[in-house]
Amino acid sequence: MSDRVSPGENQKRATAIRLRSGLWLPIFDQLADPRVVSRLAADAEAAGWDGVFVWDHLRWRAPVQQVADPWITLAAIATATERIRFGPMVTPLARRRPTKLARETATLDLLGAGRLTLGVGLGSDRFGEEWSATGEELDDRRRGQMLDESLEILGAAWSGEPVHHRGPHYTVDEITFLPRPIQRPGVPVWAAGFPGNAEPMRRAARHDGFFPVNLEHHDQLAEIVTTITGLRQGRTTDFDIVVGLAADIDPAPYVKAGATWWLTDFDPETVSLDQVRGVLRDGPVDIEGKQVP
Repeated sequence: MSDRVSPGENQKRATAIRLRSGLWLPIFDQLADPRVVSRLAADAEAAGWDGVFVWDHLRWRAPVQQVADPWITLAAIATATERIRFGPMVTPLARRRPTKLARETATLDLLGAGRLTLGVGLGSDRFGEEWSATGEELDDRRRGQMLDESLEILGAAWSGEPVHHRGPHYTVDEITFLPRPIQRPGVPVWAAGFPGNAEPMRRAARHDGFFPVNLEHHDQLAEIVTTITGLRQGRTTDFDIVVGLAADIDPAPYVKAGATWWLTDFDPETVSLDQVRGVLRDGPVDIEGKQVP
């Protein structure tokens, strides 16, 4: 997310913010080597990009054959860069143990000197049957409950205080998770969801950003921003609206609607290293728009 500021500073910035640009990479096939992705991240930083984010999948449908681990790849990005933000976009928390993720996120935030953003969502079995093939939870409602419970545990773990949690899916019995992440009060969380679904927006409003996936038009985004603004009444912390758009789509209408981040949307089944390098060389966009309160 954007750097956190005091309520007074946030008020000054509420009417205008520069759109931030991030590479959003399906780490498949030619991008399945963390050494390749870390070099791309270093080049992106030198070219003025603001972030590099990676997909989190176990497998994908044909013709994709090779799939990298996002957390190892993110560690490579963290050590190859000094300024850009990075993170998984998005991690389906229902297939991850929240206590393990608490350790991983804190350690990765330390490794990157406070630059991690955690993208979260329900996940889907649609594109690779990675849930059904591994015996994971298939019910969307139950996965949503697991996601929210995991976020509760992560928030408690990042506080540095002992965590006492007994829920329907997870138990944490008086464990203190130290060291804490560098960022306070914890790692920023962007929640993903499909436009028109109310629960992902409510979830996002409790955290630091919303990533509406599969946007069809900037008018959809304007409606989302209106809804999010209503849900966040009384909150003064920064909030990000993140859009994934192909490089040939003009982001200006989305910025006018309230977008604060643009992520490059590549086709996961055809993306190539040369294609990513071309977009990287074209550079980030430089547009100002409004910020969601």
